[in-house]
Amino acid sequence: MKNQFDQNELDQAVVVALGCSLPGSYPSREALLEAALEALASEGLTVTGRSSWWTSAAWPDPAAPAYLNGVVLVETALSSSEVLTALHRIEARFGRIRAEPNAPRTLDLDLIAHGRAALDGAVVVPHPRAHERLFVMGPLAEIAPDWRHPVSGRTAADLADAAIVGTDATPAA
Repeated sequence: MKNQFDQNELDQAVVVALGCSLPGSYPSREALLEAALEALASEGLTVTGRSSWWTSAAWPDPAAPAYLNGVVLVETALSSSEVLTALHRIEARFGRIRAEPNAPRTLDLDLIAHGRAALDGAVVVPHPRAHERLFVMGPLAEIAPDWRHPVSGRTAADLADAAIVGTDATPAA
């Protein structure tokens, strides 16, 4: 896996955020997220870069179990819609139940960006709130600080510095 990307690679990268607050049937949140990483390949998503795991308090209820988050860059021939469908299939395999927004969950996979695409229909990319979240932009800045938001043009490093949600997010020990 690479740890340096040129701007052309970053402009084409598909960015996926992973998170969980419940380990489900796994011994830990880390084990669940590592298994989810492996599952990406079965859906045609080849991981080319990955962040470390970051921890943050649950939002909007900090009394709920804390989250573990990370970001991966992937290569794929899939469209944005197909990537989102694949991510939802993986979430279902890991016991994700979509009952209540922001509820504790076993797995949350978000399509943050699909290259330089800007779509606002059945599928929305870039993710409409990811740029505000340190638990997304921090891990992305860790592996691709020069990645540029497809709409604002701001770098991941700049967006991490300006994040207003999940500002307690830090790399897990």
